[in-house]
Amino acid sequence: MKANRSIPPHTVVPVLTYPDVRAAVDWLAAAFGAIERVRIGEGHRAQMSIGDGAFVVAEPTPTRHPPDCSQQVSISIMVRVEDVRGHCARARAAGAAVVDEPADHVYGERQYSATDLAGHRWTFTESIADVAPEEYGSRTVEAWGH
Repeated sequence: MKANRSIPPHTVVPVLTYPDVRAAVDWLAAAFGAIERVRIGEGHRAQMSIGDGAFVVAEPTPTRHPPDCSQQVSISIMVRVEDVRGHCARARAAGAAVVDEPADHVYGERQYSATDLAGHRWTFTESIADVAPEEYGSRTVEAWGH
């Protein structure tokens, strides 16, 4: 893939729509630890990262709208972190609405879910054990190259 400093260097880059791009950038930094990488106009778009992942914060357009803040979720963003409980406390202190409290799961992850200021659903996950998918009833089709 050809490098281009005007786009995140990742294969998949979610684009999330917010009513106010600048407010979203500030809030995502405070609540979730996101880092603004590229600002495109003052309120048009921002490229952000969390860990080694990237996403774009975008203004609404006639064909792209932020969530309606109902309890229906059509997409969620999953982010791996080192300390789910600490991350949850930080997000809650910044005003994130925690939907699912931190919990340990049979597949070796501790996770919590929260909604951001526009209603996007985020799940933060911490690996707490190395568990083969077959141990909890799933099947490895092609192993990840860890």
